[in-house]
Amino acid sequence: MSDTMTLQSIDSSPRASRGTCEGMSVSFEFFPPKTEAMEATLWESINRLAPLQPSFVSVTYGAGGSTRERTHATVARIVKETPIKPAAHLTCVAASCAEVDAVAKAYWEAGVRHIVALRGDPLEGIGTAFHPHPQGYAHSTDLVAGLRKIADFEISVSAYPEKHPESASIESDLDVLQAKIDAGATRAITQFFFENDTYLRYLDKVRARGITIPILPGIVPVQNFKQTANFAKKAGASIPPWLAERFEGLDDDPQTRRLIAATVAAEQVLDLVDRGVRDFHFYTMNRADLVYAICHLLGLRPKLEKEAA
Repeated sequence: MSDTMTLQSIDSSPRASRGTCEGMSVSFEFFPPKTEAMEATLWESINRLAPLQPSFVSVTYGAGGSTRERTHATVARIVKETPIKPAAHLTCVAASCAEVDAVAKAYWEAGVRHIVALRGDPLEGIGTAFHPHPQGYAHSTDLVAGLRKIADFEISVSAYPEKHPESASIESDLDVLQAKIDAGATRAITQFFFENDTYLRYLDKVRARGITIPILPGIVPVQNFKQTANFAKKAGASIPPWLAERFEGLDDDPQTRRLIAATVAAEQVLDLVDRGVRDFHFYTMNRADLVYAICHLLGLRPKLEKEAA
């Protein structure tokens, strides 16, 4: 995505050609598996998507010790067994600065050069008050600054086209984004959205502030509508009426639901491409099928397929 691309300039620019991947960049988010079966599904997805040569893949991070270990194990395996560049999530939740710093140093020593720095959700769940660890990083801005002192990480942070649920306004949200960039963030990844104008208008506001780092649109293919709607409500993301209507009556019809999900995601992504967007971050939910299909529509092909041609 051009650093200076805005809603107005996109509307007046030549429309992107569908079927071409020139200048296209994709990245994928995974979460650490809890069971052997989930681990098998995760690695099937990673191996399916890896040949598309994503710019990076991120792995989420929970507050509990076992979850941290699973994240580290997943990231370490990606480093060892794939050519993909991993981005490890790191949060401020339930840990001292020393503990977080130790995790970051361990990632660096393991060959990880990219961190997704987040405050993290409150231990009691989304919607409850966040209480920082007494000796911990209080905000994501502090975490970014701390990481900058440890090593020369590439640092991605979050961005919220519909504002963070705890923010008073979109302007205060942009103040936080600016502070994270001033602390050393090099990229932002947005919360998912379903109305593309929401993202493009947000991008206008970001660029109007003189912020030039890439702002990757976060795309979530709807694997399960009820689950997505639930999470959207907690995360402050809107579910437009037309989306609910498309999935209406399909709770017990997974085959049709998958077809609708593929159509919705394809329409969203191709519309963004036509309006000048070239970079996408996909929330995969550890499943490759829909994401792979969307990437195919974007013109991306497995590396081996290209080499064989």
